[in-house]
Amino acid sequence: MPNLSIVIPLFNEEQNIVLLNERLRGVLDKLSISWELIFIDDGSSDNTLKTIEKLASENPAIKAVSLTRNFGHQAALMAGLDHASADAVITMDGDLQDPPELIPRLLDKWNEGFLVVYARRKNYRRDHFMKRWLSILFYTIIKTLKISKAPKNVGDFRLMDRRVLEELKNMRERTRYLRGMISWLGFSYAFVDYDRPDRKNGQAGYSFGQLMKLAMDGFFSFSRVPLRIGLFLGGFSILIGLGFMLYMIADILINDVYYHLYKLLVDVIFIFIGFLFILIWILGEYIGRIYHEVKGRNLYIVHKKVNLKD
Repeated sequence: MPNLSIVIPLFNEEQNIVLLNERLRGVLDKLSISWELIFIDDGSSDNTLKTIEKLASENPAIKAVSLTRNFGHQAALMAGLDHASADAVITMDGDLQDPPELIPRLLDKWNEGFLVVYARRKNYRRDHFMKRWLSILFYTIIKTLKISKAPKNVGDFRLMDRRVLEELKNMRERTRYLRGMISWLGFSYAFVDYDRPDRKNGQAGYSFGQLMKLAMDGFFSFSRVPLRIGLFLGGFSILIGLGFMLYMIADILINDVYYHLYKLLVDVIFIFIGFLFILIWILGEYIGRIYHEVKGRNLYIVHKKVNLKD
């Protein structure tokens, strides 16, 4: 059994795999521990799988899981974690934005007794300003509302102890936000800070829409706060309505003013229709997720394994 498993999901990363493997081997061959690399081909349409198979034929420590189609980054990660067998497991992306040279520092923290070690970015990538500000807003909201204890400025580059992995594998919900799920487990953790480089080859794995979906998964999977928004909006609306009513009564009694009631009612109706649609959307999110979970479908389907036992 290896001492270290490294799980790397890939989607159309044929331009990065060979260089990634070289950098990983340059780091891992210097460590005095046994290791395995587990690549997950998440339904790539390029030569990602063929490139992995070639590397695996040259080194049995390189293993692969090929999925039947693209199931998404979080599901692909879980596919790799399900096949990891080591005492410590590192997850990282395959786009060379998670520097392999950081692995010894992650292991040092693990050897100090921390069960989870996060690689924490010190910088923001040169993303579109909208992505950066939405990311800041998202983490501000979940921290303020105490929705999740997921640390800020960390992604999926982390080390987990075997004990953490076994607990995580017991959580089989389909709507997965691994950052929040791992922090929810409550194990001791530490950080290793680094400057995250920009992607050089290929396309970003997450589109803007996928990032929004991931944010909503993190928000709705760990909190019922949105369901309580109706209470606050209802109370606020009642207070506003009472305030208008008292004002109109006072204005009528003191200033003898005549109000056309329909003018006020039209504005109030439009406001309440907006509130209603927001609440319907929130309710729909939860109902949709319940429907998604109760179907009980597999998180992923394996098409092929390389250097792995069935």
